[in-house]
Amino acid sequence: MKNVLVILDGPIAKHLVKRMIELNNNANQYDIIYTDDSILDTTTPSNFTFYKFDPTSYSKLSFILNKVMYQDALVVLSTKEDTIAVIENIRKKYSDLHCNVYDLWDLKIDDENIQYYRGKDVLSNGLIECLPNIPLFAQNIGLRQGEIMEIKVPFGSTYAYRYIGSIGQKDWRIVALYRKQQLMTVKASLIIKPNDNILIIGKPKVLLQVYSAISKTSAQFPMPFGQNIYLYIDMYIQSEIEILSVIKDAISLHKRIKNTKLIVKMTRHSTVVVINKIHKLLENVQNLVISMDYHSKGIRKILREDKSKFDMGMLVLTNSLLVHGNIVSDLLSLKIPVFKVGKEKISSLKSSLVLLNDNKLYEQISPILFDISGQLKITPKIFDMDPLGDAKREKLISHLNNLAKIFNQNISVVSEKSNPMKRLHKEKNILQILPLKAEMFQKRMIKFFTTDSDLLSYDSNDFNQILVPVIDDLN
Repeated sequence: MKNVLVILDGPIAKHLVKRMIELNNNANQYDIIYTDDSILDTTTPSNFTFYKFDPTSYSKLSFILNKVMYQDALVVLSTKEDTIAVIENIRKKYSDLHCNVYDLWDLKIDDENIQYYRGKDVLSNGLIECLPNIPLFAQNIGLRQGEIMEIKVPFGSTYAYRYIGSIGQKDWRIVALYRKQQLMTVKASLIIKPNDNILIIGKPKVLLQVYSAISKTSAQFPMPFGQNIYLYIDMYIQSEIEILSVIKDAISLHKRIKNTKLIVKMTRHSTVVVINKIHKLLENVQNLVISMDYHSKGIRKILREDKSKFDMGMLVLTNSLLVHGNIVSDLLSLKIPVFKVGKEKISSLKSSLVLLNDNKLYEQISPILFDISGQLKITPKIFDMDPLGDAKREKLISHLNNLAKIFNQNISVVSEKSNPMKRLHKEKNILQILPLKAEMFQKRMIKFFTTDSDLLSYDSNDFNQILVPVIDDLN
């Protein structure tokens, strides 16, 4: 549930509150500040809280601003002076809170986090549509059934920091993206960022599902990468014990993570005895697809073909496959997370963990950390280890704390000036979240020369790990 601050007065306040109550779906907690009792409705939902006072007084408004962490604000006031004063009061507490502001005066406040709703423009646009030979706006074209929708990508969405080309778009398409009130050219390589507004078209029922997926900040993974968990088995490389063990792990993931199907791909088949044991393990698994490769196509060709065929959301591999760097050298091109199976059992997981390294990369994977932790019902741990004490991660730590509030999770932050790998190896029953890097699959002959904690963590086979695709250039 998102916390939304609403500050209003004037002639449309009563109509606005009534409309908010009509459209209420209990997805938001509204704190409404008002000055006139006439706006109050006879029925008030439990997620609406009303405060009556003058919001231009910072001493009074600050009491509300300090109450919770707000994710959005709506300011609808009848005078220009009051509107400016309230925005200034909000900025004293929240420097980057997104504010939707009702504007009748063509305000020109230098603030990229303000979205203006210019009343005169809206009214004139509506009236001009009554004239002949005038193009219609989105709400009045097409089938008029809701096949065009605009969605704001929230802070913490698993769709943030994703290439448009990496998002499966079946029965719907992203046709436009607006950032800081600028129309961006939509292409596969365009990166979606928090607070972007995307325009999508498609079947109305599908759009409602897409809206739900993008707007929510939990229980979405492996979306937006895909819907299904995909386990790849090579019976020539992997031993019988390893195969049966990883199948049990995949079943555990399938039961605990929100996915549609478990896909088990078997290649280079061995004895009938082993295959029968596999089928025995899988016989009671719901939403299962067993796919056999009888032509020895090779992992590269198989994964390329199966990515779209089976809507892969996460690829499960053991280390015995990942050590073949020449086989998986193009793994990054799939742009989907990789679950690297460790020695610990997935059923024994108690914590998820990130060992902070590059700020930009870990900001990207942070929503997935909290999403997975919530689904697996484990506690997120943040390790801020810096032996030299010169890393500046205050903003990243603040970002993670804000996400923890949005996901309603408690996190453990450990900050020490110590060797990160020694501290990491004291942990047990953890799921480590890492950015997926090409260097991970390259041979490192002298590993102790490497100072990148991501690579050193990857080289360890003790813990289960999820390698998340990241974007090096966010410009």
